[in-house]
Amino acid sequence: MRIRLIFSLKNKGAYLPFHHQYILAQFLKGLIVKGGKEEFFNYNYFNFSGLKGQTKVSRSGLHYYSSLVTLVLSSPNEEFVDYLLEQVFDTPKIELGNLILSPEYTEQETEPTLETSNKFVCISPLVLLTPAFNDESGKRFINPDTDEFSDLLYESTLTRMERSGWYSQEQMESFYKFQVVPDMNYVNKLREQQKKFARIYSVYDMDVKYEVRGYTLPFTLYAAPEVQDFVFKCGLGAFTHKGFGMLDLANHAVNQRTEPYKFKREGFVPYKPSDKPKSSESEESEGTQEEI
Repeated sequence: MRIRLIFSLKNKGAYLPFHHQYILAQFLKGLIVKGGKEEFFNYNYFNFSGLKGQTKVSRSGLHYYSSLVTLVLSSPNEEFVDYLLEQVFDTPKIELGNLILSPEYTEQETEPTLETSNKFVCISPLVLLTPAFNDESGKRFINPDTDEFSDLLYESTLTRMERSGWYSQEQMESFYKFQVVPDMNYVNKLREQQKKFARIYSVYDMDVKYEVRGYTLPFTLYAAPEVQDFVFKCGLGAFTHKGFGMLDLANHAVNQRTEPYKFKREGFVPYKPSDKPKSSESEESEGTQEEI
């Protein structure tokens, strides 16, 4: 299931760093621990987007100017999602970086029918490599149109699927068809415009800071429907539970695929149509990080 968590922004114009997944990850991890259910403390089969809204870029970061902002949260485990949302709505005032937010309501995205071939866009950066301590390999650039790019995603996806215990041995053996084909026209166009599709991001794991290379680009995935469903709900690549590798279907009509979900702040006044938050972006705002 994929849930849109909508917050009201109390201080318009406040900003987050360009690359703020680690701030969101620390916030959500804190809520998971705060709730007290130990079975979820190390649960990794969930994924989330960057914070979406109307933004402007400055040297400080992304300044948010919309009344409402959105975080997309995804997991196949409804009990976990509801547990996390309960903690969110028990926190009426939330500070993320310089933003002051209040949770207002939730929407559930209607599940699409996934085929053996689907074109996706990244709504959070896609990470290929998991670095070791004091190791620079996680920052290595891998050209998207190489076999290595696709093979690394295949290996991490099949490993996570096997560890989940949700699939039989026969099913796992049938998932050998897997190919990621990036939209190189898009990539080359960005290169010509001197824009970025690969940047360095910070990740914190067990209080240790790592730096990894993240990619934001559209691509077509050729794989079994079960594999497509897994990456759509659980993310693709490394550090998915840290908010990396969240996907959305390309050219999917945003305003035709949601329905109200059960969490809503009492007394919330419905937004005006012009205030409805953006929930999906295929390209991140430019920052100041390393460029390829």
